[in-house]
Formats: sequence, C-alpha cells, structure tokens
Amino acid sequence: MTFDIEVKARDMKVDDRLYDYVTKKAGKLNRYINSVQEARVELTHAKSARQVSDRYVVQITLRGKGFLLRAEERSDDIYASFDTALDIIKRRIERYKGKRFRGRGDGVSVADTALQAMVGEEDYEKAPIIARRKKFTLMPMDEREAVEQSQLLGHEDFFIFFNVITNSINVLYLRRDGTYGLIETELG
Repeated sequence: MTFDIEVKARDMKVDDRLYDYVTKKAGKLNRYINSVQEARVELTHAKSARQVSDRYVVQITLRGKGFLLRAEERSDDIYASFDTALDIIKRRIERYKGKRFRGRGDGVSVADTALQAMVGEEDYEKAPIIARRKKFTLMPMDEREAVEQSQLLGHEDFFIFFNVITNSINVLYLRRDGTYGLIETELG
C-alpha cells in the first residue's frame, strides 16, 4: 500500500540528493506497519541553536487509521538526524504494534509486557511503577485564570484545566525561560 510522503524544509533548501534520500527511506516505513496513510518529514536548520550539535532538526510524523506517531532528532548533520529519527519511529511502530496487534494468553498486562521489553528482563524489577494516582475535578477557566490558579496552588511546573474559550482540556506548563506554554488537546 502506498502513502503520501510530504517533505517540508524550514530555513534551508532541500537539494535533490537529500529529497531522494528522505523519500526513499521514509517510503520503506510501510514494511513495518501497512496502515500508514501519510508521512510528514520536517527538516529544519536552526541557525540560532545554542549548540552546534543541535543545528539540524528532523521531525517525522506518521499518520494512519487510529494512530499518530512522531519522532524528533537534532544533530550537526541532517542525514544523521534523519537516520536517528527514522530509527526512533521504527521503535515506536514496534511498540505500537506490540500494544495493538499481538495477542497474549499469559495473563500479563500489556503495560507490563511493554515495560519488560523496553527495560529488559534484568532491569524489570527496578523499572518505575505508578506509585500514586490522583483524581480531580477540572474547573472551567480561561488561560489567565489558569496561570493565576497554578501559581496559587504551587503547581507552576504544569497545570491541567478545562479551557472555556476552546471547550477543551489544556495543559499549562512553565518553560525554561520563565514563560508559560499551553498544550491544547483534541481527539484524534
């Protein structure tokens, strides 16, 4: 099954060699999962990156029926960034397929099996577990109220609220530079 591959570049030009390299390698992703409908590869050259090793940023997004997988990688070489991002997206495909398609009859939960596969058998006992669960009621508020409420509660790292303007659940988080970021959610 073929799918669309969209290659976008920001602050750089994509020559034929790079375009062919990206489309050829990304085109092989349907070998790992055949329900891919669209692949988007974003290539960015960040001139103002703090470190030289973060100059080239590659983001790969796979969209299919019922899933959205994304990987991002930074390095000082665009080809190396793409290859590493491609490896990451392949691992995410395998993890997605493991959770969705493989049936088990051994009574072990999907989360435990995935965790065991990620950390290995010997480190499974040391792996993090969910130690605490919380439930709370989301209060409808706008973004300004959410900032004030997060400061009042001392939850300045992140704060989850129901945005009355967009009618969706949002996450407000504190960025490294002291400003706030907002994650707006939508159902896929």
